[in-house]
Amino acid sequence: MRVERNGNLGIPIFFRGSGHISNMSVYTLVAGLIAFGIGGGIGYVMRRYVVQKKMGSIETTVREKVEKAQEEAKQMILEAKDKAVSLLASAEESLKKEKDQLNRTQERLLQKEVGLDDRAKKLEGKEEKLLEQAEKIKNIKIELEAAQEKEFERLEELSHLSRQQAQEELFERMKQVHHQDLLESLRKLENERAGEIERRASDLVATVIQRYSRPMVSEITTSIITLPSEEIKGRIIGKEGRNIKHFEKLTGVEVMIDETPDSIMLSCFDPVRREVGRVALERLIQDGRIQPARIEEQIEEAKKIVSQAIKEAGEHAVYEVGIIDFPPEIIHLIGRLKFRTSYGQNVLNHSMEVATIARMLAEELGLDADVAKKAGLTHDIGKAVDHEIEGDHMELGIKILQKYKVDERVIMAMRSHHEDYPIAIPEAHVVNAADAISGARPGARRDALEEYLKRLGDLERIANEFPGVEKSYAIQSGRELRVFVTPGQLDDYSSAQLARNIATRIGQELKFPGEIRVVVIRETRAIEYAK
Repeated sequence: MRVERNGNLGIPIFFRGSGHISNMSVYTLVAGLIAFGIGGGIGYVMRRYVVQKKMGSIETTVREKVEKAQEEAKQMILEAKDKAVSLLASAEESLKKEKDQLNRTQERLLQKEVGLDDRAKKLEGKEEKLLEQAEKIKNIKIELEAAQEKEFERLEELSHLSRQQAQEELFERMKQVHHQDLLESLRKLENERAGEIERRASDLVATVIQRYSRPMVSEITTSIITLPSEEIKGRIIGKEGRNIKHFEKLTGVEVMIDETPDSIMLSCFDPVRREVGRVALERLIQDGRIQPARIEEQIEEAKKIVSQAIKEAGEHAVYEVGIIDFPPEIIHLIGRLKFRTSYGQNVLNHSMEVATIARMLAEELGLDADVAKKAGLTHDIGKAVDHEIEGDHMELGIKILQKYKVDERVIMAMRSHHEDYPIAIPEAHVVNAADAISGARPGARRDALEEYLKRLGDLERIANEFPGVEKSYAIQSGRELRVFVTPGQLDDYSSAQLARNIATRIGQELKFPGEIRVVVIRETRAIEYAK
């Protein structure tokens, strides 16, 4: 297709092949373009008209809404003003009523004040009259006393006796006349009073014993340890018995291994040593490594555990009795009583019994219950150290309480329970009675066991008094005494001589059935460390 331009008009002329477009087509095309331009202009004018019309409609709508909003706002303002006026009127009315009420109250107070003033004036008048009457009575009394004194003086002149002499003579005559009657009345009163006191004391003790009830646990000298299997017995014994010998040497506890299945027995008269041995052996069995070095470690750990148990026992005791102001040192010593016995009776349990019974007796008699229970709990505290410090447990207990500044009345109440000191305060009678009641209960004490434990303690005491003795243990129910000596101080010959001397002294000082075997052990240990 080719395009040619008309020279006159400059309008392109389209033609296909060799054909030509006529001038009519050109005019038609121009007319179409002109029509298109006119149509576009008309369309633009129409769209602008429509837009302006819509804008006018929107402006009208917005104007109407604004006017409506302004009208509503005016209405709300008017309503708010009306409500404010109403509230103000209500508040003024309420204030007016309160003012009226206050004025009426003030008027009543003024009237009461006037009435009180009148009453005060009347009372002042009465007081003046009473003072005048009291003064008259006083004058009359003085006159009567003066007249009475003159009468006594006249009687003394007539009788030639002073007033004191007349009283003594009158009393002597009455005494002679009614001497027998007075004696019979006094005897009757004494008998009735004694019977009443006896009955009252019996009722009081019965009531206290009935109120206090504590189970009695038998104190024995052995502990049973259950084993997980039979093979553990061989490991406890060790090669050639080295483990069991080392354990017994360090703890002073005899390990008794027999045919009893899955159990062994620890025997020792000292409850603290027995408890240390029990804890240490149970920890060794649980650990599984039973050898001399491990035995030493577990024994040291067991001593710490037992020390903590002693502290907890003391805290439990003061809590049970209801004492909150004892110092920690006193509480620890009280806990040590858990491992002491007196005539087979546990001293801690006995002390708690005495404290509780003393408190109840004091409450029944109207005495100081706090002093009574403190004295009852500490009356045997000296027994916590009497095996370590020389002296009577009573004197040791007094020194301990004085050292830690315990109330002096507590010391006065506890120091008389063995009648070493006179009774100083009434609470001392209560503590003495409570101590007797606790010890006299059926099954509370066993003299035979206490004598047996004392004999075992005497065996160790005798051995420890010899020079060169490091420590000693009475085992096998007192039939054997093992004595460990310091190798640097004694040789083999001196050790044999020591065994003879100890055996001789035991035979001279103690009474015992059968015979006692004295074993002196001298061991030298050399330790070095490879680095």
